[in-house]
Amino acid sequence: MLKQRVMTSVVLAPLALLLVFFTPLNLFSVIAGGIILLGAWEWAAFIGLTDRVHKGVYVAMMAAVLAGLHIHWPITELWHQGRLVADANYVFTLAAAWWLVATILVMNYPRMARAWNEGMIMRTIAGFLTLIPLWLALNVLRSAEYHQAEQYGSVLIMVVLGIVWSADIGAYFAGKNFGKHKLMPNVSPNKTIEGLIGGLLTSVVFVVIFCYCSDVDQHQWLLYAGLTVVIALFSAIGDLLESMFKREAGLKDSGKCLPGHGGILDRIDSLTAAAPIFALLYAWTVTL
Repeated sequence: MLKQRVMTSVVLAPLALLLVFFTPLNLFSVIAGGIILLGAWEWAAFIGLTDRVHKGVYVAMMAAVLAGLHIHWPITELWHQGRLVADANYVFTLAAAWWLVATILVMNYPRMARAWNEGMIMRTIAGFLTLIPLWLALNVLRSAEYHQAEQYGSVLIMVVLGIVWSADIGAYFAGKNFGKHKLMPNVSPNKTIEGLIGGLLTSVVFVVIFCYCSDVDQHQWLLYAGLTVVIALFSAIGDLLESMFKREAGLKDSGKCLPGHGGILDRIDSLTAAAPIFALLYAWTVTL
């Protein structure tokens, strides 16, 4: 298992860097959409769809929404005079509201499971609210300041990835060495409160180091540290939400396409929450 994880990571890491830093904007948007559709295929199992035809219908529905949004918001036109186009903010506001609802669902699992698990509609909508804003967030971040500095948006994406990864690493080591109090045992038995705190602290350290290396004004460090805590908290909710849906569906992994890692959703679960919240906070911050 460990060998498979390492081999998969060795292949995925350069591909991810290539996608984030060197892919033209429109191609980036299309590839990001492809990743979302792979996630939609796996999410179909959470809904209860088992045969390929029904899964394909769900993916086609997701593809139709992505295509419509791509036409409405071409990646090259998401920013106007340094501001995010107004109606894109509505999507991120909706995403933020969804992740607040998701927080309530996770915290009250399994007591509230019946409210969303008896029918397919709620789980279907949940998939759209989880995956669509991620696609838009990646496009928004990648295209930020593109005409002034083509790699600026790439750095933003790496920052949000760094927050997610550092939170995961910090949570793992803090939980392994100090974890005594279960965080949400009904959802994910191995996660602890100490692990969560360790992840938050590690993500803040990452951002402070980034600010130092990037010559960010020290007066803004406290603001960015506070925003990082918010983003890292939501990244944990993204992870827990997927764990909750997998538990209800009786699945260990969301899929098998990544040897040693599981499925696409197993790799992007934290990012589904972190990226839209990061994009929303970034858009608000740059317009202050």
